[in-house]
Amino acid sequence: KVGETIEIHQKPETFGRVAAQTAKQVILQRLREAEREIVLTEYEDKIGTVINATVARVEGNIVRIDLGKAQGIMPRSEQIQGERYYPGQRLKVYLKDVERNFRGPQLVVSRGNKEFVEWLFRGEVPEMESGAVEIKGISREAGVRSKIAVASNVPGVDPVGTFVGGHGTRVNAVMSEVGEQEKIDIVVWSDDPVTYITNALSPTKVTKVEITGDRAKVIVPEDQLSIAIGRGGQNVRLASKLTGYEIDLSADQPIPEVPVKPAAPKLKKKEALESS
Repeated sequence: KVGETIEIHQKPETFGRVAAQTAKQVILQRLREAEREIVLTEYEDKIGTVINATVARVEGNIVRIDLGKAQGIMPRSEQIQGERYYPGQRLKVYLKDVERNFRGPQLVVSRGNKEFVEWLFRGEVPEMESGAVEIKGISREAGVRSKIAVASNVPGVDPVGTFVGGHGTRVNAVMSEVGEQEKIDIVVWSDDPVTYITNALSPTKVTKVEITGDRAKVIVPEDQLSIAIGRGGQNVRLASKLTGYEIDLSADQPIPEVPVKPAAPKLKKKEALESS
């Protein structure tokens, strides 16, 4: 019937040169697709982990990453701001996802997401594996600044000191991987929103916090306002992402001094009699 398919069996000996070349290309293409599917199936178990990789080539805003048996891509949105990549460069990447489109499955890797920082700390802080300390939240602007909220599950264990390490060895190891230009603030998490917001705005000194719904009005000393806002609003923006509250900053207005009228000079007894 019209629209149905008919199979015609023909001996390969009767194929012409063009038909033979077409058949060869189709077979090779199917083999490559099958190999790619097998490799990607192996990497699906590694999604959400950090793996060692090598830069294969740089194509505009996309970096091709060699993962060993497969290749992945790192889009501009997943790169660290200001970081330069070149072929042959060895680095660590976070395997984010396997995207499937009309061109076939594609591995997507990242160095700019917050999970990458969490996995780097996991490798430097063994107390995370034992459950003594944990990361409660991360807000990050890759290549610029990150804020990390940490908590301790064991009495007497300082969570911030654990993540910083002796002489800052642990946090410095993470910074050397993400880039020295990215500043990392480690603050103490709290289930009390007022305390949490106060800690998140560190190193700013906070005078008062008033919470209404999902908004928080924070009052800071006048000389601390620029520190609380940060360069380009960076500090308050990251603190807002970390806590989940929209933070409105205002300066603490000093109490105006009331001018006191000077008291009238006391007159001596003789001067008082003369004036009267």
